[in-house]
Amino acid sequence: MSVQIGIIGGSGLYDMAELSDREEVRLSTPFGEPSGPYVVGMLKGRRVAFLARHGAGHRIPPSELNFRANIFGFKLLGVERILSASAVGSLREEYPPLDVVVPDQFFDRTKGRVSTFFAGRGMAVHVSFAHPVCPELSRIAFESAQAAGARAHLGGTYVCIEGPQFSTVAESRLYRDWGMDVIGMTNLQEAKLAREAEICYTTIALVTDYDCWHPDHDSVTVDMIVANLTQNAEVAQHLIAEAVGRVPAARGCGCGSALAGAIITHPSAISAETKRDLAPIIGTYVG
Repeated sequence: MSVQIGIIGGSGLYDMAELSDREEVRLSTPFGEPSGPYVVGMLKGRRVAFLARHGAGHRIPPSELNFRANIFGFKLLGVERILSASAVGSLREEYPPLDVVVPDQFFDRTKGRVSTFFAGRGMAVHVSFAHPVCPELSRIAFESAQAAGARAHLGGTYVCIEGPQFSTVAESRLYRDWGMDVIGMTNLQEAKLAREAEICYTTIALVTDYDCWHPDHDSVTVDMIVANLTQNAEVAQHLIAEAVGRVPAARGCGCGSALAGAIITHPSAISAETKRDLAPIIGTYVG
């Protein structure tokens, strides 16, 4: 049975306890090594692959993550859907710590991260990203959060900052004025790359703090976040397992054809090396 669903575990979620018949799969990609081995096993009758985003022992900070290798590895495994869990700060009073948000938009405040498979490959590729997450998978994640007993919110904007420092008060207040809802450091690049790889993607944003805009929480500390991570991780385990069980066999969205019409470069102008290296992604379109 091929791997059907990918799971990315963020801060606090370093394993899936319910995963059975597990094996570690180590992969090399044209973009280097992923964060660690993919743990492949069975969950709710589906074959899934779990990856700890920050590696064993949480040793990889956000700006040093090899996003391309991580997503490409899922593509090599045959994954068509990715559920990505991430710790976030809340920019809204009504989203307190321990709430779950399934955002439908992103805003980029990162600086110079590579978030395309095609950079330096002699290809011009422009995928649609107006709606950056899979609506079908997001709805499933939201309903699964509710079924798992979490207070959940569907929709909203995730502002992705560079880090590793948390925001200044001025920045946090500005993001609120702009209408942002949650703040994190990782998920935007994953969403962009998943779209290029024609993989459905959704973010499960687990609120750990109020960032620093809140008058009663005027600074964010690791101690504060870790105190909520344990509870969030437990919720995430149940939520993701529930979502995996709800995912239909066939996709009912357009994510699987994101590259159709997006590749501008003529196939004859694409090098043999690029065709070989990126075959799992572009093979359907360029031969």
